Amino acid sequence: MTQYEKIKKELVNNPKVWLVTGVAGFIGSNLLEKLLKLNQTIVGLDNFATGHQHNLNEVEGLVSKEQWNRFRFIQGDIRNIETCIEAVNGVDYILHQAALGSVPRSIADPITTNQANITGFLNMLHSAKEEGVKSFTYAASSSTYGDHPALPKVEDNIGNPLSPYAVTKYVNELYANVYARTYGFKSIGLRYFNVFGKRQDPNGAYAAVIPKWTASMLKGEDVYINGDGETSRDFCFIENVVQMNILSATANSDAKDSIYNVAVGDRTSLNQLFEAIKLALVSNEQVVTIQPIYREFRAGDVRHSQADISKAQNTLGYIPCFTIDKGIEKAMPWYIRSLSDK
Repeated sequence: MTQYEKIKKELVNNPKVWLVTGVAGFIGSNLLEKLLKLNQTIVGLDNFATGHQHNLNEVEGLVSKEQWNRFRFIQGDIRNIETCIEAVNGVDYILHQAALGSVPRSIADPITTNQANITGFLNMLHSAKEEGVKSFTYAASSSTYGDHPALPKVEDNIGNPLSPYAVTKYVNELYANVYARTYGFKSIGLRYFNVFGKRQDPNGAYAAVIPKWTASMLKGEDVYINGDGETSRDFCFIENVVQMNILSATANSDAKDSIYNVAVGDRTSLNQLFEAIKLALVSNEQVVTIQPIYREFRAGDVRHSQADISKAQNTLGYIPCFTIDKGIEKAMPWYIRSLSDK
């Protein structure tokens, strides 16, 4: 039995109270679904800046009525300290996912990104410390590696940030470390690498590449690749991310005040990704005849990214169960069902 399986069994037998910020978003709603299915009690916080009510509605349809009744939703903003204080009251574990993601968004509007990702983060971290919450796990980002050229990316070696978004995520890590040293309040930061899966929004200027391309292929619309298509990423399926959040939240003190990569430990180019999505659609009886259109590289983008996940494996018992191909295969029926008419 893996460490993850052991912890899930323990949680079912000994339920806890969890706070998930950004609960109506892509990652937050997947965490909500998993925790409710483990019969945990959840407080969810979201301001619907990037989250959606339909994500919560979908989760409600996937759990029992009894499980759904364990969920309490607060519509509020992490930039408001009083809202954060209310949300952390009586909570055992915090999974802080709320943020304004996207490198292009941060370049277009660095002020709002800073307010949500730094002020909002500090409000949550401080409120958790004041409440004496047992554990605080937060969404960090692989963008923190910046221009550091080495592959794979190792947690202790970072470069210069290449966007306002990357700056905000690095500041989160600095604040977390200061709170551990100054107040003895230890937390865990999870550097996500290109997460994908069900309930990831395909719409808008800052949509993630996999749902955006899948939706375009389903509708016969143009698919654009920035650059020559050889830019590569370590794409990580959402269920791997859920596993790491639960492992981190329940980790012992020695594993805290630390940063962990959350990925698969592999690289996939955008050209390879295009073909993988196309193949998965064809396997699900969808007709795809379009070819990608290449355009200029996007400002602030890192050329290649791949994680070293040995620290998470050795310290937390992390075992990524889904490669990119397995993740796309599992997610594709949801994509087809949910994105065809959007």
